[in-house]
Amino acid sequence: MKATEARLLKFLKDSPQFVIPIYQRTYSWTEKECRQLWDDILRAGKNDEISAHFIGSVVYVEQGLYSVSSQSPLLVIDGQQRLTTVTLLIAALAEALVDEEAIEDFSPRKLRNYYLVNPEEDGERHYKLILSQTDKPSLFAILNEAEQPADYSIRITENFRLFQDLLAKHKGDLPAICKGVAKLMIVDISLSRDQDNPQLIFESMNSTGRELSQADLIRNYVLMGLEPELQTKLYEKYWRPMELAFGQEAYSTHFDPFMRHYLTVRTGEIPNVREVYEAFKKYASSPTVNEAGVEALVAEVRAYAGYFCAMALGKETEPELSRAFHDLRELKVDVAYPFLLELYQDFATGVLSADDFLKAVRLVESYVFRRAVCAIPTNSMNKTFANLGKSLKKDRYLESLEAAFLLLPSYRRFPKDDEFKRELKLRDLYGFRSRSYWLRRLENFGRKERVAVDEFTIEHILPQCDNNPDKVPAAWREALGDDWLNVWETYCHTLGNLTLTGYNSEYSNRTFAEKRDMEGGFADSPLRLNKMLRTASVWDKQAIETRADALASEAVAVWVAPKLEASILDAYKPVSTAPAGYAIEDHPHLASGPVRELFEAFRKGVLGIDPCVSEEFLKLYVAYKAETNFVDVVPQAKRLRLSLNMAFPEIDDPKGLCKDVTGLGRWGNGDVEVALSSLDELPYVLGLVRQSFEKQMGEGASA
Repeated sequence: MKATEARLLKFLKDSPQFVIPIYQRTYSWTEKECRQLWDDILRAGKNDEISAHFIGSVVYVEQGLYSVSSQSPLLVIDGQQRLTTVTLLIAALAEALVDEEAIEDFSPRKLRNYYLVNPEEDGERHYKLILSQTDKPSLFAILNEAEQPADYSIRITENFRLFQDLLAKHKGDLPAICKGVAKLMIVDISLSRDQDNPQLIFESMNSTGRELSQADLIRNYVLMGLEPELQTKLYEKYWRPMELAFGQEAYSTHFDPFMRHYLTVRTGEIPNVREVYEAFKKYASSPTVNEAGVEALVAEVRAYAGYFCAMALGKETEPELSRAFHDLRELKVDVAYPFLLELYQDFATGVLSADDFLKAVRLVESYVFRRAVCAIPTNSMNKTFANLGKSLKKDRYLESLEAAFLLLPSYRRFPKDDEFKRELKLRDLYGFRSRSYWLRRLENFGRKERVAVDEFTIEHILPQCDNNPDKVPAAWREALGDDWLNVWETYCHTLGNLTLTGYNSEYSNRTFAEKRDMEGGFADSPLRLNKMLRTASVWDKQAIETRADALASEAVAVWVAPKLEASILDAYKPVSTAPAGYAIEDHPHLASGPVRELFEAFRKGVLGIDPCVSEEFLKLYVAYKAETNFVDVVPQAKRLRLSLNMAFPEIDDPKGLCKDVTGLGRWGNGDVEVALSSLDELPYVLGLVRQSFEKQMGEGASA
């Protein structure tokens, strides 16, 4: 490695060409970064006391440590964003100067021939900077003053226009801008291909705060060390089509989450969102993947990316599946994607039929929506979906999925019809985050001629009156009776009182009869949701409840629950291997006295944490479980010794009562031990126990 300080313009002038390798990310600077550079240049140019402004380093690979004036192109490892942005600025500056020379060496001709192109070269060697496939045509179009291609680079074109606009607004500052550009400094870092490891250098630079996504690091990890021929083949055959499938904007925002979902389905573990790259390296270096080879790995990533784009980015071409994925996207159920990727892989390879795949996707939708309506906490759903595939029997795919849903414990349950209908009728659905979703699904379920619900607005039949009871008209109060206020507060935003209309402003706070009979009123409405309103004579508590009952009955057919015969479901139930027959009487320290009293208070507190918590007496300790043990109790003569099933560094214990028992032999599960000796300590200790429970519910715990 050789590092020297250099003037950026001299560095550009002396260098024949910079090439951005195909494994590098595309140009990604936004207006924010460009404006920051602009402000720095303008400030430096206007202040004679500033002799230089440092903008970072440019790291590149060359065959040997020869001078930068060699005619070999330089492969850029780091510095693409700065080089590209300065190139765009210089191109805009050359255009703004027209024929004048603002300061010495800053004429349009010199700017172009020194820093943008190699005037005596042809083809791609004509250009100083060769970007990746996404960005290259757009930069060439700018340098050639030509029309942008149809599939232009958004960042390249927008940032060039930004510099054009800024220069147009600062015509009087052109000399200062030129001076500022001339003061830009870099660290010129050249690497030897034989002696330096570009990947390690790349990673170390990223660890110091240079903003590279996890996907950028993964792409570089896969492609950087390959021979150029294989590198080009894998990029053009797999990675480039993947980038095109995502699209420029979606690639930068969705590829990192996709890689996390992909690794979850392939490894069975959910990577930390900031450690996806490390998880990928671990997966890529596993014996099975390593043996298959890098092309098999990249091909697999490409395939799964196609599934993800179909589901998450609206790229599915089969109409029914496309609608099902659209509905899932409206529910914002990203945690389901690892499981859905597994389903899609089995569908794509013929293991899962198209009909069963669609039914499985709709089951996932029903599960998520029913739980949302029933206000069941979502903190366990990531692990639910990450592990759901383990329960599948691929020879009876849909049946095993239904069984897996039906056998989920209470805190992960698939709400049954009665619970779903009850909550759906009572829930404030107007405040529901996906209210247009559920209205659209109810209206269009079973329709071949679908209604464009987006063209309608939500109508409160009994008006909401800006949520101010004082604004409820007298006619409505009279229609609702003496208990009008309670009825209005209870039912206004609920299922029975909400519908769709194109006449929201015309309806306003009119009486029900006026809304029904006016031109465009409920009696004229073609919407199924308004069917009962066409013939209703009054709109009061009973009418709202009657309509809610009817719609809720329809809803259980829209968001269908799994149903299996008891004999079939029994075959899927796990066979218990736990020793049976132990009870509280088998623990002599719990026979009576203060420890028994303490234990009774403790068990009441733990079982009260959540309805899903179960208690199991074992020979030497008592286990409290959600999915698995989160706290185990060993009764002793004068105290209860508790084992919390979590890592010691994760416990928040301000009083310092907990003990690290990592690696020590103890009855119970987990690395955290705490003693409970008195009722006074109980509230604090229960707080520690709750941490273990929430850790398991949110992130899961190994059994």
